[in-house]
Amino acid sequence: MRKRIIFIPLLLLFFFSCKKSDTLTAPTENKQTENSITGDPLPSWNNGPLKEDIIAYVEKVTKKGSPDFIPTENRIATFDNDGTLWAEKPYVQELFAFYRVKKMVEANPSLAQKQPFKAVIEKDKSYFEKGGDKALIQLVGATHTGMTEDEFETSVNTFFKDAKYPGKNVPVKQIRYQPQLELLNYLRANGFKTYIVTGGTIEVVRAISQDFYGIPKDQVVGTSFKYKYDDAKNAVQREPALDHFNDKEGKPVGIQLHIGQRPVFACGNEGGAGDIAMLKYSQGNKYPSFQLLVNHNDSIREYSYQEKDNLSLSTAAKNKWHVVSIKDDWKKVFADK
Repeated sequence: MRKRIIFIPLLLLFFFSCKKSDTLTAPTENKQTENSITGDPLPSWNNGPLKEDIIAYVEKVTKKGSPDFIPTENRIATFDNDGTLWAEKPYVQELFAFYRVKKMVEANPSLAQKQPFKAVIEKDKSYFEKGGDKALIQLVGATHTGMTEDEFETSVNTFFKDAKYPGKNVPVKQIRYQPQLELLNYLRANGFKTYIVTGGTIEVVRAISQDFYGIPKDQVVGTSFKYKYDDAKNAVQREPALDHFNDKEGKPVGIQLHIGQRPVFACGNEGGAGDIAMLKYSQGNKYPSFQLLVNHNDSIREYSYQEKDNLSLSTAAKNKWHVVSIKDDWKKVFADK
């Protein structure tokens, strides 16, 4: 993700268009025990050096007696979410913010005359262009806070129940990357504990992490708001102030706070330079490590976009990280359901 508050660019949703997607089946499971997968563990990955390297790494670090063996308790794998596990054009967080605006205005029509609600309802992109980060923070604070955590979770669950992804007109669940679902399952089947480490807000991702990825709530690391305990309601209240921004250099900090150790396997994507620090942090592990960076270079099946300075791909080349070419390495891209 780009380093701006929670979701950038917000304005993509206003005039968003995208190309036709492909679909495929997406079996998932939450299997943390150490065993083996028979047959091809990564059927949606094209055969080639990258797929071979992933399998070779997993085999060498899980083989007892191997000099590269990693104890099960140290097999930590971290994955970014936006652009790494599902599509990010636009960010799902954007869709949820606009959903919240709609619901809040329906409940209180007078909000339609107040900012930032007015700009969203009228699709006034100039408001956010001029306001920059301040306007975005204002929108996030207005739509994501001022309620109990239970109330917020209910709102998130209701959103995901019927949400459609713009341009592709499919349920949000179908913008997950099938090859990555297989990779998550393959790692878990070999004793890895998989975490999502996202720049998105932690509670939004926690709402779907188990169902979408087989990852429990307590294995999600993300951007968080400040909370306070309301004794009268016996509930945790969300406050309109950020506690931790979990992007770029914030990701290793979030990993330390929530996990307490470096991952041996880390996967992110290029497009906003948000995952470089996490991959570098992983590479500093005392155990053999594996870094994977998704390159969005398939304009037909997904999207094609790069950073202006090419920083993520340049850093990957410098540090000898593995790079996924969606166009060349993924046989298919999106999940059916």
